[in-house]
Amino acid sequence: MPSAPHTAPAHRRPAGRTKLLSLAAATALAAGGLAALAGNAGAADGNLLANGGLESGTLSPWSCSASTGGIVNSGARSGTYALKGAASTSDTAQCGQTVAVRPNTTYTLSAWVRGQYVYLGATGSGVTDPAVWTPGGADWQQLSTSLTTGPTTTSVTVYLHGWYGQGAYLADDIALTGPGGTPSTPPSTPPTGPGTPTGTPTGGPSTPPPNVALPVAPYIDMGAWPTPSMPDMAKAGNLKGYTMGFVTGVGCKASWFNAYDPRTGWAKDQIDALRAAGGDVKLSFGGASGTELAAACGTVDSLFNEYDAVVNAYGLRYVDFDIEGAAIADTAANDRRSAALAKLQQAHPGLKVSFTLPVLPEGLTAEGVAIVKSARDAGVNTDLVNIMAMDYYRAGTDYGNAAVQAAQSLFGQLKALYPAKGDAQLWAMVGVTPMLGENDDHQVYDQAAAQQLVTFATQNHLGLLAFWDATRDANACTGGSLAKCTNIPQQPYEFARIFARYAG
Repeated sequence: MPSAPHTAPAHRRPAGRTKLLSLAAATALAAGGLAALAGNAGAADGNLLANGGLESGTLSPWSCSASTGGIVNSGARSGTYALKGAASTSDTAQCGQTVAVRPNTTYTLSAWVRGQYVYLGATGSGVTDPAVWTPGGADWQQLSTSLTTGPTTTSVTVYLHGWYGQGAYLADDIALTGPGGTPSTPPSTPPTGPGTPTGTPTGGPSTPPPNVALPVAPYIDMGAWPTPSMPDMAKAGNLKGYTMGFVTGVGCKASWFNAYDPRTGWAKDQIDALRAAGGDVKLSFGGASGTELAAACGTVDSLFNEYDAVVNAYGLRYVDFDIEGAAIADTAANDRRSAALAKLQQAHPGLKVSFTLPVLPEGLTAEGVAIVKSARDAGVNTDLVNIMAMDYYRAGTDYGNAAVQAAQSLFGQLKALYPAKGDAQLWAMVGVTPMLGENDDHQVYDQAAAQQLVTFATQNHLGLLAFWDATRDANACTGGSLAKCTNIPQQPYEFARIFARYAG
């Protein structure tokens, strides 16, 4: 944001920013430590987990984030050995194991645990994570839950973890009971637990809720200073989630606005709080400032690795690619991104991909159409094309009408790109993101325009409404800057409450 061909406004990256680059090591689970268990294929209603009682005296085939887990030979619930996870202020000590299962089958998952806020759950394609946890205590407690696999599920990853700052936990007698399945190759990087938080965690499961709909997900500039609080703003604006911006590239290395390494889970505590309240986030790569990752990475594989690391660090369901400025015309980078995204969706079935692109009332520019076509031809399942309905630099333009016209124009362009899709499917691919209040060209998008867009979206069932940006909606003007206000009369978070009326 904002849309090309215009230059990025100064409010996108406040001058004098004092945050420093985090060099913390990644805490992802070691990929080599999780393996589908071929030996259990065909087992009938037994424990599918290998070494569930830890009586081998070794951790294998369990694997734990950042070497935070190990085997102890004292204090076990039964037998001699137990698993110990060293949860800290920066790591939940998530330990996991992947096993083969059968599609459309119900399994029982259980474990005995001791410690504060110990979680037990399972993830897999088509599986609703059945996570359960205990507030803890001095004695052993049994956690028990059930999960049902989807029609294409062939493996699940069972995990346990503690919680930030709650100390070590013990686990023993871990079991996944039900019929064994045909072994399958586990994902190259298994699901990971939370990374380094930016503040005190608010609790809740560490894995994202499945299939949380986000018909409204305004952009939030996470590079603003001080760092915005998404949970607080969500309560104030009656919202469930946000589109977080922006991950760029420091060389071929993913970075939050050139300041923080996403692999450390920066801001994960805020995401966890939104998910615990029934919401979720979209994470946006690119934006108006910094180097777009597809331009920074010279190969499809290196670009995929960066995208994959970010998806794993946050357990993402949604990724967005805000492509503007010089990046929109970089054909080689755009084709490289398309190939990497096709590979990313293969590694993460169900991952939703959206593109956020500049627009005029007449529709996407030719470069924008080419980006969508490149993704289509590479096999990317594009969930949304989100248009930046802002900054037209046309004096006297009614910005409410222009946003609706741009959405209608995009619909026609998508119809040409995806002729096999019906009208309802195409409208569901349309996202619209205006700039609140005074735009950079001094034209105004006001509350009446916002209500007009909500009405239009309700009539046509658009896939997404968003706006730039949530921080400006706070109406906390300082020095005439557009960074924290819209420069028009409004109540704090008034636009958020208008957009929140849209239900999809």
